[in-house]
Amino acid sequence: MAAHLLRARVPGLEIIVVEKQSDLGRGLAYSTSLPDHLLNVRASNMSAFADDPDHFARWLAGRGINVADPSTYFAPRRLYGDYLGELLDGAPARVKRANRLSIVDDECVEIISHGPQLELRLAGGSSAVADRCILATGHDVKPYRGESLLAPRGAAQRMPSDPSDPVLIIGTGLSMIDTCLSLVLRGHVGPIFAVSRRGLLSTVHGRTTPIEIARADIPLGAGPREFVRWFRALVRSTETRGGDWRDVVDGLRPHNQSIWQSWSDSSKRQFFRHLKAWWDIHRHRMAPQVHERVSRAIADGQLRVIAGRIVDAKPIANGFVAILQRRNSQVAEEFRVTRIYDCAGVIADPEKSSNPLIQSLLASGMARPDPLHIGIDVSPEGALISNDGTREDRIYAVGPLTRGRFLEIEAIPDIRVQCQRLATALLDLPGRFRAA
Repeated sequence: MAAHLLRARVPGLEIIVVEKQSDLGRGLAYSTSLPDHLLNVRASNMSAFADDPDHFARWLAGRGINVADPSTYFAPRRLYGDYLGELLDGAPARVKRANRLSIVDDECVEIISHGPQLELRLAGGSSAVADRCILATGHDVKPYRGESLLAPRGAAQRMPSDPSDPVLIIGTGLSMIDTCLSLVLRGHVGPIFAVSRRGLLSTVHGRTTPIEIARADIPLGAGPREFVRWFRALVRSTETRGGDWRDVVDGLRPHNQSIWQSWSDSSKRQFFRHLKAWWDIHRHRMAPQVHERVSRAIADGQLRVIAGRIVDAKPIANGFVAILQRRNSQVAEEFRVTRIYDCAGVIADPEKSSNPLIQSLLASGMARPDPLHIGIDVSPEGALISNDGTREDRIYAVGPLTRGRFLEIEAIPDIRVQCQRLATALLDLPGRFRAA
């Protein structure tokens, strides 16, 4: 968001970035230290700027990483974190001289309105003042019931003491894949049990030629059931012509937000109950190299994916006893493991947020949950909707916080477009302003 604002070089614009982590641009996804943790999107689609699709590829080349075909290259996530951080490190020599950008190493815990201005109260006790505020807080990660290997600091110390010990992972999504790879690459040879309600694994990327889909051909507003019928028919016809289901999924990408917004709240809830898990494993796919390692672990019997749920887990000497109930079964099974890694996802409901700023905004009425409680309620432009239904034109949100409005707003190709549009809208406002 800051990089998009700075590209315009608008006189009088000042930007304050408040970030408690020491490294900008990393967040949860790009903090990993393992080179085998790869992006789930090809390098050709990971430019920070939709209008400059080769920006990331040029950055790689500048680092001496010459990629023959960015459409088949999945970069290490740690490397991509470097790229995002340098979006501000590269330009700021002139920007900082003009006092246009300042970075505050702190956490915003509250926003107070003072007439036309906003006071950002920080955890350290100080404040910052801005005319506009943009919430770009990313995913809200719930407290772990066990431990996770996703964060690089101290990960080795959280390995099982005996590499042959059994471990349990709650969740079978991409976070589970990361944790499984972390264990295996650090020498773990014991069994890894991964449990989720449906036991679904993400599919693998393959060569794809997205088909052209006209908006008029999509059954907008018809609801999930009719959409699935149309989607399956389109997949069949595409495969008959020698194509692949990925061509359809990727061809739909420009329309995903419109499809979501055309549904009623009841249709959206139906999608979450019955279809979202299936959509996610086809929409958010693994890099081929990652899929190969995971497939090998499954074939060797080390990784065991189970459809079911953990109904209880109790600490015992040297580990835990987990009680598992498999899907479509009433029989309870005991698993004795030395570690439990919680990879069951992020907090979607803002009312359960661990972020003090989100809690404060909800408590003050400056923000409210969206109707599905999967994010905060925002306007089409991203402005917060207050508890009384009015639009707060000084506070905006981007990224996963806005999933209730957009749903598909968690990947870089979608977030970069959102940030560009919001930057353009804000920069069209008259006069000088300070954004935080």
